[in-house]
Amino acid sequence: MPQSPDDLDAVAVRTWCSLALEALGRERAAIDAINVYPVADGDTGTNLYLTVESAAAAVEAVFAAHETGSTTPAPADAVRAMAHGALIGARGNSGTILAQLLRGMAGVLAESGDADHLRAALTEAAAAARQAVAHPVEGTVLTVATAAAEAAAGTEGSAVLKDVVDAAYDGARAALAATPGQLAVLGRAGVVDAGGQGLVAVLGALLEAVGGRAREPGVRPAPEPAPLTGDCADADPDGGPAFEVIFLLEAPDDAVARLRSRLDALGDSLVVVGGDGLWNVHVHVDDAGAAVEAGVEAGRPYRIRITHFAADRGAAHREPAQRAVVVVVPGDGLSGLCAEAGATTVLARPGEPPASGELVDAIRRAHAREVVLLPNDAQLRHTAAAAAEQARAEGIRVALVPTRAAVQGIAALAVHEPDRSFDEDVVAMTSAAGATRYAELAVAERQSWTMAGICQAGDILGLIDGDVAVIGQDVHGTARTVLDRMLSAGGELVTLVLGEDVTDALADGLEAYIREGYLAVDTVVYRGGHQAAPLLIGVE
Repeated sequence: MPQSPDDLDAVAVRTWCSLALEALGRERAAIDAINVYPVADGDTGTNLYLTVESAAAAVEAVFAAHETGSTTPAPADAVRAMAHGALIGARGNSGTILAQLLRGMAGVLAESGDADHLRAALTEAAAAARQAVAHPVEGTVLTVATAAAEAAAGTEGSAVLKDVVDAAYDGARAALAATPGQLAVLGRAGVVDAGGQGLVAVLGALLEAVGGRAREPGVRPAPEPAPLTGDCADADPDGGPAFEVIFLLEAPDDAVARLRSRLDALGDSLVVVGGDGLWNVHVHVDDAGAAVEAGVEAGRPYRIRITHFAADRGAAHREPAQRAVVVVVPGDGLSGLCAEAGATTVLARPGEPPASGELVDAIRRAHAREVVLLPNDAQLRHTAAAAAEQARAEGIRVALVPTRAAVQGIAALAVHEPDRSFDEDVVAMTSAAGATRYAELAVAERQSWTMAGICQAGDILGLIDGDVAVIGQDVHGTARTVLDRMLSAGGELVTLVLGEDVTDALADGLEAYIREGYLAVDTVVYRGGHQAAPLLIGVE
């Protein structure tokens, strides 16, 4: 057991993160199993684990930066790294709230980690978490956090750090046991709140880190449903919105205030955490595209994740689906489109391709025994292969379809049939992707030599199957030339994916051009939203 420190220094913060990650790793599946609120999607334990994993990695990075020196990091650097790591890595409703709890604590503990500051930190954390949630509900992790803070405040006068955490831990456990009597859905299922259980695990890790007693073992559902009390006795998550939307957002405070109002009108389970220009936004909505558009209006959203909830959201535990599709998309418009088709999406930001960890996270979020992965970028083939291999090591059957462009992914998703055998489905999706030629338009940034000749800065480049084939002066003319070259070899269907700056008039003109020049060819048009290329083209 670690020696009891006088205050929460950098080493103690590092130990806390490590022990919390271990605890959530052990309890992840059990916490997932009791996840019935706000949506019974069986992922609270996993989301909390991934959030703490990001926090722990950030703290380790601070220590790594001091490896060549003789000193350890400053306590303020460690707690701020923990909070920042949790913020950028927060997953789900529970993970987002935990990130705000850690951020609230860090703001106080950066000044000092002694007993008085820890008491104040727990109080600030509970208040900050409630403020971040649009409509706080009792019987949840918020209740557990408040009880922990109140119990810690009862140790006023004690200078022993362990006494403060010990009281907070006991207060949290007592509040957790009472949650079925505060929230109807918990009482009916006979379980405690999953997010609250995760917070108890995190506080238990803190208790061990400061030299306190070992944590109580495991996840224990409530033995009997308790009498319902409070304003939230009738709360019921059944029949809620279809999508979970999460993104990081760079935006000023006043823009975030407007964003809260707009997202609150679109859906529920709204949690906005962060500050100082960086925010993590979580909401459940029926219109995923509108939620992302609200983020675009507020600032710069990135790391956008859209998850389609299972139809059996009312079950106490969602069994893994037989099969799912994970697709990388270049714009928020396609993200919403693919999510509506049932796929789990990963947004590839311009100049910031997703890492293998993001793809593994998406495979886990798909919550399926079998997953088809569509990277939609030739440069992602090694990253996608590494993610698939890691997921296979976790027992998930993953097939990587080597799609090299988003239009190939759309073609593959269009023929996806989860009712047929996995191998047959993968073959059909691979065949559809392979039968789709792809092109995109790009704006030349500088003078350079290409396969089509020398281009000047500002020229419109038409790339077919990855190579520059056309150099033009405007989007419409270049697009027509590219279409002529692609359709000269035949085709039955043209897919056009328009960037946010492409006008409807241009799209209508291209449709008319195809209709008049190629009578047997059909055209489908999608809005890609904010994407690097003004136009993506697919020919099947």
